[in-house]
Amino acid sequence: MAVAVHIRGIIKTFGAVRVLDGIDLEIAPGELFFLLGPSGCGKTTLLRCIAGFCEPDSGAIRIGDRDVTRLPPHVRDTGMVFQSYALWPHLTVRENVAFGLEQRKVPRAEISARVDAALDMVRMRERGGDRPNQLSGGQQQRVALARALVVQPQCLLLDEPLSNLDAKLRLEMRGEIRRICKAAGLTALYVTHDQKEALSIADRLAVLDAGRIEQCGSPLEVYRRPANRFVAGFIGETNFVPVTVESATDGRVRLRAPWGAVESAAPLPETLGPGAAATLSLRPEALRLDAPPSDGPNVFEAAVRESVYLGEVAQHVVEPLTAEGRPVGAAVRLKVFELHPRTAGCGERLRVWLEPDDAVLLR
Repeated sequence: MAVAVHIRGIIKTFGAVRVLDGIDLEIAPGELFFLLGPSGCGKTTLLRCIAGFCEPDSGAIRIGDRDVTRLPPHVRDTGMVFQSYALWPHLTVRENVAFGLEQRKVPRAEISARVDAALDMVRMRERGGDRPNQLSGGQQQRVALARALVVQPQCLLLDEPLSNLDAKLRLEMRGEIRRICKAAGLTALYVTHDQKEALSIADRLAVLDAGRIEQCGSPLEVYRRPANRFVAGFIGETNFVPVTVESATDGRVRLRAPWGAVESAAPLPETLGPGAAATLSLRPEALRLDAPPSDGPNVFEAAVRESVYLGEVAQHVVEPLTAEGRPVGAAVRLKVFELHPRTAGCGERLRVWLEPDDAVLLR
C-alpha cells in the first residue's frame, strides 16, 4: 500500500556549507514526486537523507506512520535506484534482482515468484540468465528498477536514473518509469536536473536552489506560474523584460514595457503596486507571429536580428520597436519560437503579439 512521506525542517551542513536549509515537504501516497534543481542545490543530499545514507543535523522524516530520521537504511522500507545502476557484474539478472530478498532470508520459493513478478513488470524476464555486460544501458536500468521493486518498498527513491542513457533511451525510459511506479502503486521520489524529464512524468515537483525550496506544485503550475525569476529561468526558456506597474483593475494589470503598454492577466504579486519596478517573464512559444486578434492587446512591431531553423520550430531573436518604429535598444531582445518554421532575414519587421495570460509578472 502506498504511503505518504513527510519531511519537516531538514537541515544538513557539510563544514561551513548549509546544503539543506530547512526543507519542508509533503509527498502524497502513490505520488511520483520530483526534486529538481541545478548541480549543488541539495536535491541528492535530501534524497540520501530520506534513504538513510546521510543523517540530517535537525528535522524529521516520516515514511507512512514511522519516524525514520535516525533509522539505518535497511529498515526504512525504501528501494533505491542509483545513477550508475550498481549491478553486480558476476551475477545474472535474476541473481541481481534476488540479492536483496536473499539478504532478508525470504524463502526460496517466494524469492523465485517475486523475482519473476519484478522482471515481468520491467519487461526483462526473458533476459534473466544474462549478465549485466550483455545488456544495453536501458536494459540495465530496468534490472536496477526490478531489484528495487522486488523488496516491495513503501517508497521508491531514484537518483538521476536516466543520466547515463542516450537521448532516445531517456525518452523511452521516462514513460516506462512512470508506468512501473503507477502499476506498482508506489510513492516515488525522483532526483533530476533535467527539466523536460520532470515536466513530462511528474505528478508534482519541487524546484530547489541553494538548499531551499523555491517552488512546489504541478508541472503545469510551475511552468505557467513560476514563483520567481530563478524558477522561471530554470524551468524551460523565457525572456525577462523590465517593466513598471501602472495599474491593476478588473483582473488585468497594465504595465509599461520598453516598447509600450502590456496587459497581464496573471496574478499581481502582493509586494507590487502602481509605480513599482518589476520583471515580466515571456515564454518564447507564447510570443506569436500569426495574425493577432483585431481588437486584442499586446501587439507590437519587432525587427529580426537573428533567425535559426531548428527543425520542429524556427527560433527568432527580435528587437521590439516603439509605436514610432524606433528600436528600443539591444538590451531588450526577445527569443521567439515559431511553430511553422520559416527563415526570416535580418532586419525584417514582424508583428508580434501575446495573450495577457502569458504575460507573467515576477516579484
